[in-house]
Amino acid sequence: MDIDASQVQVGEQSAYLARPAGVAAGPGMLLLPMIKGIGEQLRNWADELAGRGITALVWDPFKGRSSDNSTIDELAELLAGLDDDTVLAEQVALLDHLFGELGCTKVGTVGWCLGGRFALLLGARDHRLANVIAFHPTVPSELKPNHSYDAIADSIGITAPVLIAYPGADAAVPVADFEALQTALQSRETGATITQFYPGAEHGYTDSARQDKQVNADAYRLSWPQALAFIDATTA
Repeated sequence: MDIDASQVQVGEQSAYLARPAGVAAGPGMLLLPMIKGIGEQLRNWADELAGRGITALVWDPFKGRSSDNSTIDELAELLAGLDDDTVLAEQVALLDHLFGELGCTKVGTVGWCLGGRFALLLGARDHRLANVIAFHPTVPSELKPNHSYDAIADSIGITAPVLIAYPGADAAVPVADFEALQTALQSRETGATITQFYPGAEHGYTDSARQDKQVNADAYRLSWPQALAFIDATTA
């Protein structure tokens, strides 16, 4: 399927938009990047979704900075300055744009690392979401200084189906914290919980730069097609 892709302005923020060419309405996904921001891999994921008939809008955490033009250390410094309330307001505005101007009928969200944490926080607050997908979300039980909300505790408020993928060798999130998140999600009265556990895989295993390790590459080859099927099933 042909796609149209471009950088767009939504209110005061910029975002990357990929959508099926010539399609006026249909399903949509809000993509929440990892520390690399809207780098090449995030754009490729958005383009892949658009090629499957899904409008993909990507939140820009670092306002034009990404792995394309900045070092990881520079992006980590920007990450430490993100404010939860400001970020969530930006993401709600992007959801409004997907449902409004872009005419999407159902919209879900998928996030990686820091984006996985925000996918859970957003899902707990905005029940318009048709799904919540979190790849190796950075949700340690000990909150960072700039974190206002506990994604593990707040995840109980998500009403949409959730798919969460956790790497067993995640140095950023102990297994006990993942188990606490899984328990919280499974305590919900509505919304299916699908959990994936990849022994030996590392935090950020979906990052192409980490897939020189076979265990990470294997985890990605299993988890990404399942996420695509989950998106299809929940936004159709």
